[in-house]
Amino acid sequence: MSVYTFRPITRQDFPLLGHWLTQPHVLRWWADDPSPQALEVDYGGTIDGTEPSEVFIALRAGTPLGLIQRFRLTAYPQYLEALRPLVDVPAGAYSIDYLIGERDSTGRGWGSEMIRVFTQAIWREDAQASAVIVPVHTANAASGRALEKAGFSCVASGLLEPDNPVDDWSHHIYRADAQR
Repeated sequence: MSVYTFRPITRQDFPLLGHWLTQPHVLRWWADDPSPQALEVDYGGTIDGTEPSEVFIALRAGTPLGLIQRFRLTAYPQYLEALRPLVDVPAGAYSIDYLIGERDSTGRGWGSEMIRVFTQAIWREDAQASAVIVPVHTANAASGRALEKAGFSCVASGLLEPDNPVDDWSHHIYRADAQR
């Protein structure tokens, strides 16, 4: 049994998420407003079921470790169209986003294992899931290493709009295909 579990995010998680978003190692790549009002705008639809992404608090041995989300690429047509020139996107493809909340929880392999266990859950829970495709900014080497350790391969590189406006558009595209 895995020490990693995932529970859907709730509004009661906003103070914790707001704290995580202010941590320098998270802020560098997420650049999200940590205010309660902004968190409501960004995550309220997911909680209420009006947004197609699924966002979870990742727990390691029962302790909150980070945030991880998944979504079918077809749920976001504009994003899908940006990816298609760079990588083959099969029907049933997902993408994920993730963060480790506290700095002292990084560099231990916990993020890689969180991603691996979460990806395996996608394969178990959705028989139509074919692949997980994750763009990572080229400067975010730690994220790329975490994906590789979780079983993903870098399959392409190209230009995509960055999550943080201070970054250029260069990204590596990582992919894992369904394993059942």
